[in-house]
Amino acid sequence: MGATKSRSRGYVEQRSSGSYRAVIYAGIDPLTGKERYLRESAPTRKEAQAALARLQTKVDEKRHPRTSTTMGALLDQWMEVSDHDESTAHRYADLIRIYLRPTFGGTPAGKIDAEVLELFYARLRRCRELCSGRARAGHVCRPLAANTVRKLHFVVRAALGLGVRWRHLGVNEAEIARPPAFERHEPDPPSAEEAAALLNEAAPDPEWCLFLWLTMVTGTRRGEMCALRWSDLDLARMVLSITRATNGRQEKDTKTHQGRRLAIDEKAVEMLRAHRKQRVELCAKLGVELLDDGFVFSLTPDGSRPLRPATTTQRYRRLAERLRLRSTRLHSLRHYSATELLAAGVDIRTVAGRLGHGDGGATTLKVYAAWVAEADKRAAATMGSIVPQPRASDRGRRAPYEEVAAALRDRIRTGELSSGSELPPVADLAQASAVSVGTAQRAVATLGSEGLVRTAPGRRTTVV
Repeated sequence: MGATKSRSRGYVEQRSSGSYRAVIYAGIDPLTGKERYLRESAPTRKEAQAALARLQTKVDEKRHPRTSTTMGALLDQWMEVSDHDESTAHRYADLIRIYLRPTFGGTPAGKIDAEVLELFYARLRRCRELCSGRARAGHVCRPLAANTVRKLHFVVRAALGLGVRWRHLGVNEAEIARPPAFERHEPDPPSAEEAAALLNEAAPDPEWCLFLWLTMVTGTRRGEMCALRWSDLDLARMVLSITRATNGRQEKDTKTHQGRRLAIDEKAVEMLRAHRKQRVELCAKLGVELLDDGFVFSLTPDGSRPLRPATTTQRYRRLAERLRLRSTRLHSLRHYSATELLAAGVDIRTVAGRLGHGDGGATTLKVYAAWVAEADKRAAATMGSIVPQPRASDRGRRAPYEEVAAALRDRIRTGELSSGSELPPVADLAQASAVSVGTAQRAVATLGSEGLVRTAPGRRTTVV
């Protein structure tokens, strides 16, 4: 191969295939200590010279990759330094393990650009297994949800951003890549009949039935309900406190980092007391003591360990599938609570407070807009029946002269005033109709314009 020096830090070389390649020195790799070169191929020498100029500009502006670090290494570093709660960290680790590391783990991070990412997202939206699209035995394409793809995009963008900050990369290509649009799932709560079927089916297990029933009436999230302790209940005042959530392994703040107190009714108090009594009796049989601050829904008799949210989700899905419900998500019971409250006319701020929406009702309005609109229609109808109705307006009634003319017209049409007969004097008409003389004159003039009477100077008005 022949090489022609182009600049002090780079050159254009002709390859054995006849094409050309621009090569430029890009410094020392801080991870390996080796010299790094950027290369770009082109079909002609002129295009290779242009590529060399572009590469040199990248190096001068520090927009080139500083190291040959892989995407997998960046993802590991990002997970190590990022501060996430346990459940979020587990979710991100699963996304990396299932989707990102198999696809990009060994790829140099500098080669991950917007085109590669958007093609990756599009393929996941067709099939989560990134299949070729060819039919094969036993395989059914299942698209990955758009919101899950958006989480993948967040992880990639954050990891590449770390690479830029640590000077492994010159630019974060994920910042210009476009993930799929956010998908908003419309609430699909169970109907009253479906809710009753759920509770009836769960009745043989009183604790499971109470879990579902209390979720319906309070609208709490599954992690909040699983974290409920006996010390959070004030049954005398019929109040329960939601101050934390759990993922089954550890407790944490609620989703909005705000606690709330929820009023419960006598039925809830009765069921909770019955559940506690059963727990106390079970502990007595086993020779243990029910903890005062134990979990209400627990895997152990003394309440020392909470029920796992994932377990409740799986159990509810099996129950809903057995009953053939529209929605098999446990979260639909939270929607049930919200929609029933709105349908009953409860104000939006109260509903938001019970659900734990920390923005004064904005989220509640956005998620449950259809039910809010329906409640608003009922409110309008209610106010329409409460507010006193105004008297009918005089608009649309005939003017006084029209009333006089109408009375004369009826007398003419019925024959009471026959052809050739004379109308009463205008003064008499005015007095009889309780109108002014001018009004009576206008009434007669109206009949004259219709050709019903004839008026001649110095004579009485006669019927035509």
